[in-house]
Amino acid sequence: MECEFPTVNSNPDEIKEIFDSVTTIAVLGLSPDETKASHRVARYLQEVGYKIVPVYPKEETILGEKVYRSLAEIPFEIDMVDIFRKPAAFDAISDACIARGDVKVFWGQLGLVNNAAAKKAEDAGMKVVQNLCSMVAHRDLV
Repeated sequence: MECEFPTVNSNPDEIKEIFDSVTTIAVLGLSPDETKASHRVARYLQEVGYKIVPVYPKEETILGEKVYRSLAEIPFEIDMVDIFRKPAAFDAISDACIARGDVKVFWGQLGLVNNAAAKKAEDAGMKVVQNLCSMVAHRDLV
């Protein structure tokens, strides 16, 4: 499998602005397994003050928060979507973010790139970050 190089991406100043402005982060693929990166990253973001919204096909609660099965099920505003899913899923995720109309940031975690989906999100007005760990970026920039 060939990895894509991100051609749609925010710069460090924009990423700092993202962390300064968002409050609610939907984490797609947030595993209940404490050893998984998605769990560690979400726990970190929660500990530094962000509202975490788990999106996962199983479980009722993760990190003390109600789990939703999809972005469409979340009944309140979401500022950022932090994605721990395969790049092939990004197209549908981008569409779901656009359909919601409230997502400001489309974030693909380290190693995850889908430029077509990212461009679609960017064209819809979202800031886009790809191939970058939100925990590492937050620690480095804030």
